[in-house]
Amino acid sequence: MTLYDATLLLDDRIPTWPGEPGPRRELIKTIAGDGANVSKLTLGVHSGTHIDAPCHFIPGAPGVDAWPLDALVGPGVVVDAGDADAISPAVLERLALPAGFERVLFKTKSGAWLGESRFRSDFVYIEPEAARWLVAHGTRLVGIDYLSVEKFEAPGGPVHHIFLEAGVVIVEGADLRAVPPGAYTVMALPIKLAGSDGAPTRLLLQSR
Repeated sequence: MTLYDATLLLDDRIPTWPGEPGPRRELIKTIAGDGANVSKLTLGVHSGTHIDAPCHFIPGAPGVDAWPLDALVGPGVVVDAGDADAISPAVLERLALPAGFERVLFKTKSGAWLGESRFRSDFVYIEPEAARWLVAHGTRLVGIDYLSVEKFEAPGGPVHHIFLEAGVVIVEGADLRAVPPGAYTVMALPIKLAGSDGAPTRLLLQSR
């Protein structure tokens, strides 16, 4: 079995959502002056590979620390959406997802842009009808390889609402560039931030 790290390296060269801060690490103590290096990290919680929490879009809903482990870890699939501009019901039917899947990560043409520091607004997104299809088929976790499952500037964030209101974990910024399509054990482990609307996440995929 092969283990893939599908986590984007956090540094100041990754793309970030407009108006949100990217990662910045600075030394506040040094070995030379204090006997040990100690760093301070500042970043938006939706930086790099991250998980969205229900309270990201739903007032009064739980934070990222409330996601159950059995939703974050378990069997899933990586599927290649090819040259699709959006994940639609027709694309889902073409991909022929296996029966009984609970976690699906979409590898799209937008993944190549994770190596660019500039933000691209024309990324591949999931259409609301496809989000409803995934919910209806029992999906517990959905991931995509750019910074949002939602079309850029979609009014009201319908896809986020569909997933989060149904208790579906959203993983964004998955680095699937070196991951072949197939069946995996998905391990999506966010930083345990109390009540947070999101959290940077270590995403590991073990082939099955």
